[in-house]
Amino acid sequence: MHLGLGAFHRSHQAWYTQHASDAAEWGIAAFTGRRPDAATALSTQDCLYTLVERSAGGDSFEVIGSIVEAVDGANVDRLCELIAANETAVVMLTITEAAYGLAADGTFDADSPAAADDLRALSAIAAGGTGAPGSPLGRLVLALAGRRDSGGGPLAVVSCDNLSANGDVARRAVLGLAAALGTGLGEWIGANVSFVSTSVDRITPRTTAEDIEEVAEQCGYSDSSPVVAEPFRNWVLSGDFPAGRPRWEEAGAVVVDDIEPYENRKLWLLNGSHSILAYAGQLRGHSTVAQALADPVCRKAVEDFWDEAANHLNADGLAIPQYRQALLERFGNARIAHRLAQIAADGTTKLRMRAVPVLMAERAAGCTGAGSALMLAAWIDYVATSQDFQDPLASEIQAANTLEGGERVRALLRLVSASIGNDAAIVDLVQGLCGSLTANKAAAAVPTRP
Repeated sequence: MHLGLGAFHRSHQAWYTQHASDAAEWGIAAFTGRRPDAATALSTQDCLYTLVERSAGGDSFEVIGSIVEAVDGANVDRLCELIAANETAVVMLTITEAAYGLAADGTFDADSPAAADDLRALSAIAAGGTGAPGSPLGRLVLALAGRRDSGGGPLAVVSCDNLSANGDVARRAVLGLAAALGTGLGEWIGANVSFVSTSVDRITPRTTAEDIEEVAEQCGYSDSSPVVAEPFRNWVLSGDFPAGRPRWEEAGAVVVDDIEPYENRKLWLLNGSHSILAYAGQLRGHSTVAQALADPVCRKAVEDFWDEAANHLNADGLAIPQYRQALLERFGNARIAHRLAQIAADGTTKLRMRAVPVLMAERAAGCTGAGSALMLAAWIDYVATSQDFQDPLASEIQAANTLEGGERVRALLRLVSASIGNDAAIVDLVQGLCGSLTANKAAAAVPTRP
């Protein structure tokens, strides 16, 4: 099972499943998130689609068939039916960081609007009523209740979102919701469901009309739902699979006991620099990762942040210099049009994991943390100028933007993390960096080929 049928899932977990040595024994039933469109389009072509691997040297094409059923996420009855089935062994999640809905301190927040709505719906269903939870985690909790009631065995929940210790995050969110329901479901989940942490990596931009046309021209068939990705891919997993899993490691996945160093390397170096480029790049007039990286001001901001993050990535085998060089080559691949506006969404959630840990570690070591603080300053400048930013705390950001000077900076930082928003020295540091990226915008703008 997979919750969050999007381009990344189809370029990553679905690819690994197709390339596992026992692929013929497995199939993925994938459910959409907010809209049914992806499921509708895939279902009309028997869930087959083309994966376009795009490198500087050209494109290659592969038909992926590991998804065997694509379903509208609102079809909760089908979700419950499939998760209750004994044949279901794994439930994977790519629901975005914000969808886990935990409070800033990482605890379950039963009073958040999404959790409160889910609890009302789950309580009504438990009492014999009708309805359905609105969030993916609420739907998962309902489906797990059905598995318990049908006598189903244990299974694994595998988070593939960009969160540190994402398996633990998923556990806290699911168990928090189940425990708040108060029907004994939390105890059953605790005893029968494992939560696996992963680190995932493959740049997958949104598919364009030009991509669809290219597949038709090069492959000789019509595909409404191709996916474009870079050749690079990486998947690190840590946790138990009580009902089994595909042999993903034979397709190149890595199974480890301690995933934290790999998570931090990816969250800080790749995702952190993506955030810098997303905010700084758009402030400076760029629209893609490759364009932003070609701007010396953005490139320096990335390198400075990487220097800070590398101070706290000391585990054996991480090969940080080589990883950084590989990122520069991947980001510079102008044939992958990774849109900065896509990366910029959900800043309060993402920055909490990408900027704050490095900033706090640097300051604890007696350093300023200016590279990390610049990421926060770029976001603050971005939400002041963007008219259509997406964020789970959008209304709170808009309210903070009505303040002035240090009060505005403090209020916005508190939305990311109370610990930094309440630290006067950090507030002063970030405020001093606001506006610095655009001070020489006109002089430093770099022309780039489309």
